[in-house]
Amino acid sequence: MLTPLHVIFYIFAAIAVCSAFAVISVRNPVRSVLSLVVTFFSMAGIWMMLRAEFLSLILLLVYVGAVMTLFLFVVMMLNIDVEYKRSGFVRYLPFGVILVLLLAGLTIAAVGPRYFGLSQMPVPLPEPADYSNIRQLGSLLYTEYAYPFEIAGVLLLAAIVAAITLTHRGPVKRKAQNVAEQLAVRPEDSVRLIKMAAEPKQKGA
Repeated sequence: MLTPLHVIFYIFAAIAVCSAFAVISVRNPVRSVLSLVVTFFSMAGIWMMLRAEFLSLILLLVYVGAVMTLFLFVVMMLNIDVEYKRSGFVRYLPFGVILVLLLAGLTIAAVGPRYFGLSQMPVPLPEPADYSNIRQLGSLLYTEYAYPFEIAGVLLLAAIVAAITLTHRGPVKRKAQNVAEQLAVRPEDSVRLIKMAAEPKQKGA
């Protein structure tokens, strides 16, 4: 039986699929980023329907509010060759379609339809009044998935250290100005005065 909840889910799912396809198909990179924002909004709505309120709000606040804003500024500041991107999209379109079909086939073959549907994943029961989604997520994350969580934190820390190191490393095999040395220069280091005896005046000159 089709309920209003199913209708809302199908609407969010259709918007998410269409906007995700627009991310890789539109020619303007700014519109591509905005399409990704619409995808995040749709997924946040689906997560809210699944009673994952904390994850839904985090998706909106962190990704839409911070990460995608940063992406949008970076894309707007970069000088992207639009004509080159257009030719590349048409050139690699068959390869992309084949790759999508291959991944979809592998997913269906590995997972199969036995893990989908209301019989395998029924609608969750109503939660009590004192239920906390954040408490349940934290207890699961720091107990059963504590080691994967710590490993992910170490990997992110290593990535941050590597990014900072690459950003602040000195120039390698290229000329660069040293502002500190330029400001600390002295006149006697720049100009050297040499006293030379005057040459005698030649006769008949």
